[in-house]
Parts: sequence; structure tokens; C-alpha cells
Amino acid sequence: MEEIDFTKGADLVPAIIQDSFTRKVLMLGYMNKEALEKTKSTGLVTFYSRSKKRLWTKGEESGNVLKLEEIRLDCDADTLLVHVRPSGPVCHTGTDTCWGETNDGIGFLNRLDAVIKTRKSEAESGSDQKSYVASLFEKGMNKIAQKVGEEAVETVIEAMDDQDDLFLNESADLLFHLMVLVQAKGFSLADVVSTLESRHEPSR
Repeated sequence: MEEIDFTKGADLVPAIIQDSFTRKVLMLGYMNKEALEKTKSTGLVTFYSRSKKRLWTKGEESGNVLKLEEIRLDCDADTLLVHVRPSGPVCHTGTDTCWGETNDGIGFLNRLDAVIKTRKSEAESGSDQKSYVASLFEKGMNKIAQKVGEEAVETVIEAMDDQDDLFLNESADLLFHLMVLVQAKGFSLADVVSTLESRHEPSR
């Protein structure tokens, strides 16, 4: 806290609130020293309200609190990036963000896609340290396609049962290995999304 420069904004610093999972920017608030201290001590994001002239914890009335994950300070030491897990819609209008955007998991999938691309490069470079994904790429297209088929069968089997945890885990395995297969074919998650978008008819 000693590094934060509160002098530029009349004892306040902007706090950019970002979902730690999706990486979607949710809102912007302001914190003074007391708000920051309360945020860190309670684990719930607290701001200083410039209109009410007091501290207010996000969700204190609606229940849609912001659970603190991490706080980062920018290069000028006068702006905070606050990673959170939201418990509901963030905006008072009922939308996920204060810009009316939908907060979904595609941000995480994009990051996972980037990791898979890095692992593919590791396999192509002949690195001695091989991750699971890099070893899959080394084994080739047939092995990767076979793995997708195996995960698809296991997902179908679990879908016929009532074990929700097992079904979700198999679904995650299927999606992950499908993303590996897409990369092996020279495409990315964005290409798949573009194909889906091209099929979308707003009237349906």
C-alpha cells in the first residue's frame, strides 16, 4: 500500500474490476486507503462512493458481491487492477458488466487455446521437456483424433448416468482434446467460433 500514489486523485485511485476467470472488465470504481484496507481484510471489494461520501461494499444491498482474488498496481502506481470472482450481475441495471456486456467463459478458453499453441511449438522445436499436450502433438494426428474419440464415448456414457461431476469432467476432457485436435489441424478456437457465428441466424 505504501507504493500507491493517492495524491493524484484527491486521496482516491481508480480500481478496474476484472473477472479473474473470464478476464472480462466488469466495472470501474474508486478506492481510498480505507476502502483498500477493508477490501483486503474482508475479501470483498469495497469502494469509496464519491456521491454518498462513504465506503460501500459492492453487493451490500443486492448480495452480488465481488470476491477478491488479487490486486495489481499499474506502472504509474496510481491505478489498481482488481481480479475478482463475481457472485452475480455487477451493474445496478442487472447486466453482467457496467457496459452491458455478457460475462462468459470464452476468455478462459482463449487463454487455454494460447497455451495449447505454445505446447505445439514445444513439440515442433524438439524440446527435451515435454508436457502432456506436447507429447500428444509428437504422436501425431491419429493419436490426437483417437483421444478425441475416446473422450467422446466416455462423455456419452456419463451422459446416460446421473453422476453430474463425472459428466462435467468427461465433457471438459472432450472439449480440451478437441481444442488440441483443432490446433493439430492448423486452426484455432477463433476459427471454430467464426464458423459457428456464420451459421447463426438471429431470428432463431
